[in-house]
Amino acid sequence: MASTSTNKQPLLVDHVFHELVDLNTAAAAAIDVAGTNTALVVMDATTSDGGIIEDIYAISRGATLHTINLYISRSNDYLRPGEGLFIGQFDAATTAGEVTRWEEMPKILAPVPAVGSDAQLRALYVPKGKVLWAARQSTTSATDGPILGAQGGWY
Repeated sequence: MASTSTNKQPLLVDHVFHELVDLNTAAAAAIDVAGTNTALVVMDATTSDGGIIEDIYAISRGATLHTINLYISRSNDYLRPGEGLFIGQFDAATTAGEVTRWEEMPKILAPVPAVGSDAQLRALYVPKGKVLWAARQSTTSATDGPILGAQGGWY
């Protein structure tokens, strides 16, 4: 792909990314990170050039409604209060095996064919030096917590 007139190169994915985490033990009490939490790392870009996530999904493992919170932070060892910022949430299904997706990912600038009134793609850019975290909105562990998956690529 050719560079632009200002000599900027497009962001190209170097290699693919697909991560799964079991959210049974991952819990955060609220959307604001406060106190103790057991959130899990989904994507760690602290030592890379960053990455893009095209799809974040949850596979239900039971009939309990679990709300999944997503956070961005600069730490990769613990989701610290005052450092982790809430970026969105979605609910896992209440039927085992059913898949739900985070439909409210940020809109991106990639061009798309003119289709419908809201023809804009969505994805989550995780910049260099940042970490994507996930947790169920809860204060306890679960036995039927969803499996969270994220798919995209590294720059």
